Amino acid sequence: MEFLDQAGSVREGEDLNAKTVETYLKDSIPGLEGDLQIRQFPGGYSNLTYLLHFGDRELVLRRPPFGTKAKSAHDMGREYRVLSKLHQAFPYCPKPLLYTEDVSITSEPFYVMERIQGIILRREIPEGLSLSGDTLRRLGANFIRVLAELHAVDYESIGLGELGRPKGYVQRQVEGWIKRYRNARTPDAPDCERVMEWVMEHMPPDSAKSGIIHNDYRFDNVIIDPKSPERIIGVLDWEMATLGDPLMDFGNSVAYWVEPGDPEDWHTMRLMPVEISGVLSRKDIVSLYERESGRSLDNMDFYHCFGLFRFAVIFQQIYYRYYHGETKDERFKTLIKNVHVLDDIARWVIDRSNL
Repeated sequence: MEFLDQAGSVREGEDLNAKTVETYLKDSIPGLEGDLQIRQFPGGYSNLTYLLHFGDRELVLRRPPFGTKAKSAHDMGREYRVLSKLHQAFPYCPKPLLYTEDVSITSEPFYVMERIQGIILRREIPEGLSLSGDTLRRLGANFIRVLAELHAVDYESIGLGELGRPKGYVQRQVEGWIKRYRNARTPDAPDCERVMEWVMEHMPPDSAKSGIIHNDYRFDNVIIDPKSPERIIGVLDWEMATLGDPLMDFGNSVAYWVEPGDPEDWHTMRLMPVEISGVLSRKDIVSLYERESGRSLDNMDFYHCFGLFRFAVIFQQIYYRYYHGETKDERFKTLIKNVHVLDDIARWVIDRSNL
């Protein structure tokens, strides 16, 4: 099935020492046989993800970017602990197998997990895969249901009560991301002052019930069953998971959601296919989340607007590195356009809000 998510060649400068990795993993994980072959999953701007082949067995290795300085932003041990605890209550997590801080192997701490093989939908439907509007609609509903399932996990009972600080989460997020934007702003970036002022003024209190939040839940971070493509079988990229207000997490997901009728420049950033009739609208997914989670979204405009602003800050922080010559990765060059578009969308939400 060519439409299954595939790894490619390892990018220049991001190679692993295959012999060292092979020896360590065979000594640490029972049953690995054959010579190790290493491929790399494309995309992403943060932690690096490699596909490891040992004969017919496939594993995934995650490690920080080469040359990283901010260890707290790439804490492999924390990510491994989250998966180890959460897997027992939320089976969509990949099963973690091993974590090490031995930097003699890949120069940084890393962990290894089982691979969940399936389809990952990105901007376009993969060639060779046919999805009807009804299938996409059911998939969208399941996408929201799985997020509500995550938010309902009893984190204390599985030993994740120390993962974060739920109290005061909304205020810390708003103030923190505003500070990050101002620190990362470049002369060619929008000032975003209207958006920042609005989210400060309309910031709601924390929800009554906190939960585990993914913090980057979107279509290209879920794995779809190739035999039943409306079914989600895995959720990836747990590096930003914490405890907090689930409505903020949902707002982040809504910020990624583009509809067929949205302006053309919004579509330049879309991370999901929308060209088939039947794709759920933002209004649809808000109603679905309310029903699945039992939570009220009376302040949805705030959560949506803040999600858009946070998305803009992430792009701006990455672009800042390119602008100041800290990286020559050409993928980062055009991210400033996305910052402008997200500022426009956030102001569009504000203009139509009844808050």
